[in-house]
Amino acid sequence: MNFTSTVRAVLTVAVLIGVGAGQAQAFELQWFGQSAFKLTTESGKVIVIDPFLLKNPKTPEELKDLKKLGKVDLILVTHGHFDHTADVQALATLTGAPVGMNADMGNVYTSLGLLAKGQVIGWNKSGTITPIGDDIRITMVRAEHSSTVVHEGAAHSGGEPVGYIIQLENGYTIYHSGDTGVFGDMKMIGEYYKPDLALVSIGGWYTMGPKEAAYAMSSLMQPKMVIPMHYGTFPVLKGTPQELIDALGDSPVKVKVMNPGESLTM
Repeated sequence: MNFTSTVRAVLTVAVLIGVGAGQAQAFELQWFGQSAFKLTTESGKVIVIDPFLLKNPKTPEELKDLKKLGKVDLILVTHGHFDHTADVQALATLTGAPVGMNADMGNVYTSLGLLAKGQVIGWNKSGTITPIGDDIRITMVRAEHSSTVVHEGAAHSGGEPVGYIIQLENGYTIYHSGDTGVFGDMKMIGEYYKPDLALVSIGGWYTMGPKEAAYAMSSLMQPKMVIPMHYGTFPVLKGTPQELIDALGDSPVKVKVMNPGESLTM
């Protein structure tokens, strides 16, 4: 490992705070493995993305209890596959939180009786909503993948897969890629929304691998920092954070590697 890679691999939270050019950040991010995150904003609003904890092989055993998530104000779902939706219904029932997803998938969920119609927020790509306060803006953006909802052995269309741009109270902007391959509009997302932090799939097979993710982040989107996700959970997801770091080389895009269950206050 060269010096640049070593520095990038051991970046601290203090560095993350510093990349905002003096902008204050105050939020907590917890990763459970795969694409499941809990985001607690400065004002205490809690967003859970792609909840997959109970059967997630990377989620620490002590965290495989949905009650430990506490208050949840919003659940966001990127697409219909099991490793992104396994705990959606249970968590929505437990917390009463509304569930945001693409409109077609929302219709499938309500028609199958998985969620009550009044609990689903269905919208579509390029739409911006403020379901938990006007100061937290959530925009649905494109992802290059597939989406299927399997219920009682039958497969149903899950609409189109998506990613999310989350703009926090202080303007700090987070991109969650969902499951995706590289696509040219990542450049538009980077130029228009200017994400500070990108949560990016790197496992390969079903999504970008480390080399593709490095190209997407360095050449197209150019966030200040990347947290890799969606790797190591199942045998085919072979991409590693170190491969991402090596592929980025001397790119100014920084990498923060999280361990499943870890929380960062930023």
